[in-house]
Amino acid sequence: MTKKILTLVISIMISGSISAQDLIARQAPIDKKLNSVDSLALQQQIRTEMAEQQAVDIYPDWDNNTIRYNNAVIPDTYTFNLTGFSMPTSNTRITDVFGYRPRRRRMHDGLDIKVATGDTIVAAFDGKVRIVKNQGRRTGYGKYIVIRHNNGLETVYGHLSKQLVVVNQEIKAGEPIGLGGNTGRSTGSHLHFETRFLGIPINPALMFDFDKQDIVADTYTYNKVKQAVKGGATLMGDNIYYKVRKGDTLSRIASRQGVSIDYLCKLNRITRKTILRPGQVLRCS
Repeated sequence: MTKKILTLVISIMISGSISAQDLIARQAPIDKKLNSVDSLALQQQIRTEMAEQQAVDIYPDWDNNTIRYNNAVIPDTYTFNLTGFSMPTSNTRITDVFGYRPRRRRMHDGLDIKVATGDTIVAAFDGKVRIVKNQGRRTGYGKYIVIRHNNGLETVYGHLSKQLVVVNQEIKAGEPIGLGGNTGRSTGSHLHFETRFLGIPINPALMFDFDKQDIVADTYTYNKVKQAVKGGATLMGDNIYYKVRKGDTLSRIASRQGVSIDYLCKLNRITRKTILRPGQVLRCS
């Protein structure tokens, strides 16, 4: 190792004031020199920061107004590092799960966790605040926050009574971002918590175990095909099909596939009164 590289390595290990990106910029190409760096911790720091930069760069833009993305390129698979997490609340009672709500005929894109008005809500991972908005008294999320995280995920925190952060603020996992509340379309004080990737909602229960106050695993891999194909359905070409089983109803199939009954009826040119037959194939997308 040259004296110049050694000086940079010692500086990082002692002061922590120089980031891995600084080292890469000053002594490129760094990949040829990783093997010459004795510190495994430094090698890991470099790889972690490079991975975080890649995760942020996968998003098409930085929009402070809307949750969804219209021009995102969705990769076939993507693995999120869930270590370094913080549970958004210490409360463990889930009052509503992820999925289609047959009675309300709409998707529920997150988990509802029972919290009291004024309970502290914290950031799940390190990241940057993208949205701080209020959708109003009777519509949507009410007062809500969206954070884009270094691992590639975005999290949504809805129905807050108060927001404690501002747009473009850097945030660390576990830092307070808001207070629990009952704003927006809500029938009682709770936290509506979502995990999204490029605007696509992913069931938070696949990553967070609220009963144990822990993550399910150190990583979670998003799979575009598996994300679309649910509940025993089959992917054929660009469409998803489901073979009706004994005891199936339109409501049950719609719930499993994460779509509305009306959407299924329109795709298959049937009505809510249509009698389903075992073996019948329904198109779901």
